[in-house]
Amino acid sequence: MQKEDKERVVAELTEKLRRSETLFVADYRGLTMPQIDALRGRLIEQGARLSVVKNTLTRRAAEAAGADALLALLEGPSAIAFIEADGDMVAVAKALADSARDTKVLEIRGGVMQGREISAADVEELAKLPPFDVLRGQVLAAMIAPLNNLLALVNAPLQGLYGLIDARIEQLQAAGPVSDTEVSDTTETTEIQEEETDGSS
Repeated sequence: MQKEDKERVVAELTEKLRRSETLFVADYRGLTMPQIDALRGRLIEQGARLSVVKNTLTRRAAEAAGADALLALLEGPSAIAFIEADGDMVAVAKALADSARDTKVLEIRGGVMQGREISAADVEELAKLPPFDVLRGQVLAAMIAPLNNLLALVNAPLQGLYGLIDARIEQLQAAGPVSDTEVSDTTETTEIQEEETDGSS
């Protein structure tokens, strides 16, 4: 590889490292090209890009990008799965774990998550989680449940008030409307009482 090509590769890797908050590293020794291509295709479906680059160039890129946590994982031939902003890290971890199990060759070394190094065991635990959409639904359900309970507590007194109002309306309707004669009698009685009061004064 010419010096210019090496500089271009390092520059591209540096930019990838700066953009990616999460990446996984694996030892790919023993994988055939068809196996690597199949893994690369599966990772693309989950929002990740697999890069196979010499460690010397990757180290230069990691140093330039300030990705010190990656340096410890670069022992032997390394394949790096860069997870894009809209990628599913759980699905990517599962794809790597499945490939490691099926080929019995690929070995997960670990990864970097938000600047912190994670172990191979951490990646394998991620692979056991439900898909991201399901996991997000479970988190939302856990957050919404207390709100539903609060709404039930708030609504309970209101429902009781509505019940009292309905009962009062039914009571008034059962009593029937006030007749015009009753209204007239009441008015006349009031007027007589007022006249008597004026006369006595």
